[in-house]
Amino acid sequence: MVTPVITGLAWDTPLGRDREAVWERLCAGDSGLAPVDSPHPLRNTLAAVIDSLPYGTPAAERQRVLAGRALRAAFADAGLATTDPGVGLVLGTSFGASLDEAEPALHTWADDAAAAIGHPGTPVCVMTACSAGSDAIAVAHALVRSGERRVCVAGGVDVVTEAKRLGHSALGTMSPTTLRAFDRQRDGMLLGEGAAFVVVEHPDSARERGAPVYARLRGTGAANDAAGLTAPDPSGRAVVRAVERCLASAGLTPADIAVINAHGTGTALNDEVEARSLRELFGDDGPLVFATKGALGHSLGATGALEAVATVLALRDRRVPPVAGLRDPVAPLRLATGAAHPVGAGAGLSLTLGFGGFNTCLLFEGVRT
Repeated sequence: MVTPVITGLAWDTPLGRDREAVWERLCAGDSGLAPVDSPHPLRNTLAAVIDSLPYGTPAAERQRVLAGRALRAAFADAGLATTDPGVGLVLGTSFGASLDEAEPALHTWADDAAAAIGHPGTPVCVMTACSAGSDAIAVAHALVRSGERRVCVAGGVDVVTEAKRLGHSALGTMSPTTLRAFDRQRDGMLLGEGAAFVVVEHPDSARERGAPVYARLRGTGAANDAAGLTAPDPSGRAVVRAVERCLASAGLTPADIAVINAHGTGTALNDEVEARSLRELFGDDGPLVFATKGALGHSLGATGALEAVATVLALRDRRVPPVAGLRDPVAPLRLATGAAHPVGAGAGLSLTLGFGGFNTCLLFEGVRT
């Protein structure tokens, strides 16, 4: 069975756009969370927004600009032309701007993004809540493995909006203090925005083009809680099943995993379910675990793609950033705290747990250079 490779990486984040500079800031423990004014009574005004796109700019415009910038960067990094009809586009988001502004259809932003970069095809648009970015990459993996596409550019885009801030305030999922995943004092998430894309390519295509390879996308797995609209199943059964399916897809075992990029929202139940599931899968002395939402905020439909890029960079550099905001770990996991941590030999998992019970796991394997 073909193992697709990753030949391009790009992101646009609250810590910047330059891939290496953002990675260094993450490893230094920097955070993009800052006060963002709102006319509404919120639990917290902290959010991680992108300075180069003023928050007052219409949300639909910010969504399209972010998508276009990150797509162009991903194509360029892989040495591909944005006008190449042979490259498939798989774009994910949660609601994008549609909760705040009338959009003709939920996929309009994706069509607009493709048109803006001159791509002649119709993108596949994935909207599976907080797992959308991961699911977009999983769809690309399936398209390349099946032979339907030789190359896909896949990932997610999402923006902070007033409706989302009000919604999470009303749900009680927004922290009144700050986001500190897996901490004893954790009390919720904080929103972020961003975009990230990876280029998923058939290895023969990459070889023919002479494209550099960052990693192999060995496997994917997904499972749904079918338990509720917003709360996860406390048992964690579907989380375990998603990881098990991902490992089976890759032909690997838990012992082959060196590092996990956890969903790590900082909400009490989500962190508890995720930590318990990972302990069930990997035992007391499992892989090193890190999480990036304390630095980048929870970017909803973009978060899985941002975390996929971070996982690939962690495997490349054999180090992970500290979990920003984590001071008093309560989870029974090997957590990266205080400073960047070295990573041993092995593969990496990126795990997302979305509203509606969408649980998705991606498995990457580093390459020797």
